[in-house]
Amino acid sequence: MLLRRIETFLRHSGMPWTKFGRLVAHDPRLVGDMRNGRVPREDLARRIEAFLENQTQSRETDHAL
Repeated sequence: MLLRRIETFLRHSGMPWTKFGRLVAHDPRLVGDMRNGRVPREDLARRIEAFLENQTQSRETDHAL
C-alpha cells in the first residue's frame, strides 16, 4: 500500500509530511488527504513511487560510503 510506504519513509527520514507533499506533488496536504482516504491518480502514484525509490537508493549509497 502506497500510504504505508510513505508513512515508513517519513518515520525513517524524519521528513515532515507537508514537506513530502510539497516535494512530490507541490501539495503540502497530500499525505494528510491520503490519510483521510484520498487516492492519488496513476501519474501521481508513479511520481510518489519514483521519489521513494530515489530516496531509498540515495540512503543506501550514503550508507555504503
